Amino acid sequence: MTNPLLQVEQRADVAVLSIDHPPVNALSQAVRGALQEAIEAADADCGSAAIVIRGAGRHFVAGADIREFDAAPRAPLLNDVLLRIEACGKPVIAALHGSILGGGFELALACHYRIAADDSLLGMPEIRLGLLPGAGGTQRLPRLIGARDALSIMLSGEPISCARAAALAIVDRVARQGDLLEKALAYARELAASGAGPRRLSERTVAQGMPAAEFIAEQRTAAARRFPGVESREAIIECVGAAANQPFEAGLALSRKRFEECRQSSASRALRHLFFAERVERPTMPVRAVSTVGILGAGTMGSGIAISLATAGLGVALVDTQAASLAAGVERVRTTLEAAVAKGRLEPAAAAAAIERVRADGEIEALAAVDFVVEAVYEDLDVKRSVFASLSRVCRPGAVLASNTSTLDIDAIAAAAARPQDVVGMHFFSPANVMRLVEIVRGRATAADVIATTGDLARRIGKLGVVVGNCFGFVGNRTLYAYGRENQFLLLEGAAPAQVDAALEEFGMAMGPNAVGDLAGLDVGYRVRRGRKDIAHDPRYYRVADLLVEAGRLGQKTGRGAFLYPNGSRRPVPDRDVDALIVAESARLRIARRAIDDTEIRERCLFALINEGAHILSAGIADSPADIDSIWCNGYGFPRFRGGPMFYADALGAAAVLAGIRKFAAIHGARDWTAAPLLEEIAAGGDTFAAWQGRRAAKTE
Repeated sequence: MTNPLLQVEQRADVAVLSIDHPPVNALSQAVRGALQEAIEAADADCGSAAIVIRGAGRHFVAGADIREFDAAPRAPLLNDVLLRIEACGKPVIAALHGSILGGGFELALACHYRIAADDSLLGMPEIRLGLLPGAGGTQRLPRLIGARDALSIMLSGEPISCARAAALAIVDRVARQGDLLEKALAYARELAASGAGPRRLSERTVAQGMPAAEFIAEQRTAAARRFPGVESREAIIECVGAAANQPFEAGLALSRKRFEECRQSSASRALRHLFFAERVERPTMPVRAVSTVGILGAGTMGSGIAISLATAGLGVALVDTQAASLAAGVERVRTTLEAAVAKGRLEPAAAAAAIERVRADGEIEALAAVDFVVEAVYEDLDVKRSVFASLSRVCRPGAVLASNTSTLDIDAIAAAAARPQDVVGMHFFSPANVMRLVEIVRGRATAADVIATTGDLARRIGKLGVVVGNCFGFVGNRTLYAYGRENQFLLLEGAAPAQVDAALEEFGMAMGPNAVGDLAGLDVGYRVRRGRKDIAHDPRYYRVADLLVEAGRLGQKTGRGAFLYPNGSRRPVPDRDVDALIVAESARLRIARRAIDDTEIRERCLFALINEGAHILSAGIADSPADIDSIWCNGYGFPRFRGGPMFYADALGAAAVLAGIRKFAAIHGARDWTAAPLLEEIAAGGDTFAAWQGRRAAKTE
């Protein structure tokens, strides 16, 4: 058989089927067809006593071809291919290495025996896409390891190590990576010689049936916390229940039905959208070598960035000219890493090595030899310009100079440097060692290889780097100000902080805007607004937030903000004093207060956000609607099961969003409620932001 996606090799009396579909051997329709054809031929071949299925390249099979989920299923279905593999009359052995995920794990379970490389990872991450294992995984895995462990694997979405898989008897043999094929061949011949024959999981029953109701309730609660809004949580439990209580064929039919229902759900569509939105392409151009990184500023942000770099294996020079700040930053690095060890998130040796990689210094000259610098000082343009003038003098030629600014003009910062082509924005989100998102801000003079190098560094430290254009607030904070503006106006018009937050949390936001402000520190935005020259005067604009700051209510760090935080608690408690302050300010501004329903709260905040997103797409500040979605889902707590603000707009329909904006313009005026021309264009054509982006991308190819 000759097929570029699947090679068949006869090794004496063993047929070796090698799936070769780079980069991850995804089980596309063409691969499924080739595999089914090869299995039928090998099963019929009298010269083969056993069959080995393996993956070429770095992985066995890391899942299905997710792009196919947007269309109707095409034959042969994976279910049918796996049934044919399981029905083989001679032993079929899966030789596993790299990632064995989703459909790849289901393929391994359909084989009769499994041997794995000791560094392999196995998992069923379908729940992360709002799906369930639809090709027999919910039926075969419980029959192999019991319903309890099977539910834990499926509902967590997390992979397990080869050692754990061996302990659970998912894999029968373990080999070293370099010896895997030869060991698999030897195992196949051993099975054939002993007359072991096929071992079909479909013929087994689930030992001990379903676990106790208390365990299922715990799993249900944990999955709801990890994957809110995802229907497949319950479908997984139901299908595993069918494995325990029904014949294999009935459970398989149920799992296929539930898979199709989940595939077509809005949550799964949203999560699949984000899957691709967050797959950032690797640089195609050479990047600058980076092995040591300097951090200027040892505050909370600087020390968090240092932790991210050091745990990724990079040498870090942590510099702060204030001795007390430097000492506090070093201590913060140490205690944070030790806490990660205590929580089981980091091995002690890895934490010790990361701490050792961080070198503290009180002089900026310590950055002279580093490859990359991240400035993390006070958010003030004059301060940052002074810093970059010094960095361009001190740092070696070719070193990348990055500013961790959240709102400031990167071109104005770069203009202070002697080499603006080396300057880039690198906006980390707090806490930097936890938050995945980094906005990579390109300035007018930023060199292309600097952008590529910054993106590569973000990837190396486990961050999602999204390239954005330069304007006030870039993508994230510029759109946040539109969202937050409506929150502030709603407070003055009659909504309480707790009502606004509850309405948006009900929508799925991780936190409401008032609790977020308290967490970040209300004084941060206060300082930024004092430095802005680009907004028209409006006495209502962030007036409540300003009054809170001026009253010394800075948020969680002072125990008082929009809410109270008694005894150091992080749980917001409504405060009558804040309600009275808002009512008094409404009266002073002559704003009539009224009852406001939750629907209006959600529409005003979300439509303002979407409209601002359309503005920045037109201006080229965001490269695509998907980038805005990635930023909001990873930096601002937008619910993943809704796909991000621009995906949500497409789900609602641009016409519905435009109608809402026009409704609010008629009530509140056009200054804040003028529809973006792009939104009007998309609505007029009955179109979507995704389709608009697709046409635009096609024109540039």
